[in-house]
Amino acid sequence: MERLAAHDRIVVMGAAGLIALCAALYTVFGIGMQMTAAEMTAMARPLGQPMQMGAPPVWTSQYAALIFLMWWVMMIAMMTPSAAPVLLLFTAVKKSGPDAARAARLSLVFLSGYLLAWGGFSAIAAALQWGVEATGLSEGPMMTLRSRLLAGGLLAAAGLYQLTPLKQACLEHCKSPAQFLALHARPGARGALLTGMHHGAYCLGCCWALMALLFAGGIMNLYWIAGLALYVLAEKLLPGGLWFSRITGWLLLAAGLWVMTAS
Repeated sequence: MERLAAHDRIVVMGAAGLIALCAALYTVFGIGMQMTAAEMTAMARPLGQPMQMGAPPVWTSQYAALIFLMWWVMMIAMMTPSAAPVLLLFTAVKKSGPDAARAARLSLVFLSGYLLAWGGFSAIAAALQWGVEATGLSEGPMMTLRSRLLAGGLLAAAGLYQLTPLKQACLEHCKSPAQFLALHARPGARGALLTGMHHGAYCLGCCWALMALLFAGGIMNLYWIAGLALYVLAEKLLPGGLWFSRITGWLLLAAGLWVMTAS
């Protein structure tokens, strides 16, 4: 039984790892975009001082779908690793119950629900990107805010959110997968999907402000993408994650004020 359980864990984590790897490669190579993420990262400039690269792209339905896909695939690459603890525990719980024969499949359904929640965030982010480009507040090709005031304000706002009770409550849920599953797990495939979406909603409440920082640092800036992904992973896994979150909030607030006031 232990060997079979280990096999299920390998299947689930192997599939999740493959999903994250494919999403990361899609993001790095910027499939369908004007430049790859590596090229955009090499051309990155300080916050609020993007490189001027001519007229912004024209937003058609096809381009909007591409931008949504870019955001969603990027979120999959960034957020799948941080879902590993709850995914492993969900697999173990299903393996020990009446759904033991399909534990691996239900775990992947759970992961699908989790990623669907981030698909909702990606739709909102794509709409916001269209809005800031339509009003001339961002450099379209480089996908970053033009104004130091806006970029600094976004950093400060993200810092303030780190200090709110909502952030702390969502982070506590994300750091306690056993408690979450004990309270919210549902039976069957539909239940696995809904439980994954529920966990994804908590993760959204925890991380949405951090992901919004991509508008300041550059949506396709690999340094920001990797840095935020590693930070989210550390915030959820470190024993002192709640204090880590508060300290980061004050640092982001200070950084935002500095960016807004620096000449």
